Amino acid sequence: MYGVVALFDEKTEKMIRDIWSELRESSISFYADEVIDRKPHITLASYNQLNLSKFTEQMDKLYENELEINITLNSIGSFLNTGIFYYSPIVTKDLIEFHENFHAQFKQFNDNPKSMYLPGSWVPHCTLANRLTPEKLSEAYNYCLDRNDPIVGKIQEIGVIELVNKNNAPIVYSKSLNAKTRK
Repeated sequence: MYGVVALFDEKTEKMIRDIWSELRESSISFYADEVIDRKPHITLASYNQLNLSKFTEQMDKLYENELEINITLNSIGSFLNTGIFYYSPIVTKDLIEFHENFHAQFKQFNDNPKSMYLPGSWVPHCTLANRLTPEKLSEAYNYCLDRNDPIVGKIQEIGVIELVNKNNAPIVYSKSLNAKTRK
């Protein structure tokens, strides 16, 4: 299985990693430790199978001049009955266009028509914790509600992760976006 992810600037990544660490130190969640080299991200797409060389060749062309995206993570939430807890960004025109353009360009690779990452189904989010009991979900919510201001940053890179197994999902490709941001 593969995922296409939007990756943050260094400062934003550090802020999210700090929250992961604090949730771990509070024994609320060990999400950050469950996968080797996990990076904070927003998932844009998922695939069961992928011709990686053909896919990344197209990504190199598409993202040659793509601009960074300003992002503000200002909401916390959870998907019902999942124990997943996340930050959600303000859904800007730039973010929606970035996502929709990706799917328009790579529709021939879509092998999961019921994917939750397709336009019309996508809820952009950055996971902070998962598999939480209702009690731990409440603790995570209260922790983040009391502690955090919105995180303002940028999406600076797009990558492909390969889910090798439940503890290993390395980034197998990445492409930096143009350092000029959209207006």
